[in-house]
Amino acid sequence: MPKAAASSSGTTAASRTTVSHLYWLPYCSTCVKAEQFLIERGVKVQHYTNLKEDAIGRETVAQLAEAVGGVEKLFSKRAMKYRSLGLDKKTLSDDDMLDYMVQEYTFIKRPVVVFEDGLTLAGFSAKQYEAALKPA
Repeated sequence: MPKAAASSSGTTAASRTTVSHLYWLPYCSTCVKAEQFLIERGVKVQHYTNLKEDAIGRETVAQLAEAVGGVEKLFSKRAMKYRSLGLDKKTLSDDDMLDYMVQEYTFIKRPVVVFEDGLTLAGFSAKQYEAALKPA
């Protein structure tokens, strides 16, 4: 299961040269920027999941949410449907957000990068990615 910190096996950021799983949309400019950022730094991606074509189940979404530090950190409030469904005027529980992410891929903050050691990041920030790749 992915996790938000380096594994207890002693793996450090110095060995983060492999992404075991990249959840993305290949035509999303942010996802492509993230992939390019990783590739330019010699990071290999073992498996890609196109969130639109290959729906992911509730258990996987819940695991990813836990790994990034909570459901709210994985839930995208930038999705067009967030406002069109009036969700910006509602108080959503974690279960509500999980339900929306399972039903509609656009509610998942993209990309979601799972490094081989379990470190998991949602969204793209060059600063955050650099920090993840720096030796401890």
